[in-house]
Amino acid sequence: QLQLVESGGGLVQAGGSLRLSCAASGRTFVNFGLAWFRQAPGKEREFVTTISWSGVSTYYTDSVKGRFTISRDNAKNTVYLQMNSLKPEDTAIYYCAADVRGTPYSSGTYTSPSVYDYWGQGTQVTVSS
Repeated sequence: QLQLVESGGGLVQAGGSLRLSCAASGRTFVNFGLAWFRQAPGKEREFVTTISWSGVSTYYTDSVKGRFTISRDNAKNTVYLQMNSLKPEDTAIYYCAADVRGTPYSSGTYTSPSVYDYWGQGTQVTVSS
């Protein structure tokens, strides 16, 4: 069983930065693709970014390209999300997720929550205008 715990959320002014972390325990996640999703009040959970097990491949939703960076440290079983130039529309609960089945990115399904088997409890990010 894999447990994921997010941290690093908080309140920040527009234009500011936050760095989210997601620490895994229970089993190593070195072979798993990892992702960040977010969910704003009244909206569906939305894909933000994903990173391959090696860290070589990353994908981002268009709205965060150039502002957010995903990275991972397999030795620490941790995935990060550096968020810069934050906007009020980035306000949401941010979740990390792990894909243990190894869904290929070529399938194009990596943006779907159904691909991911394990989820953290989420961390709130609030961006004030």
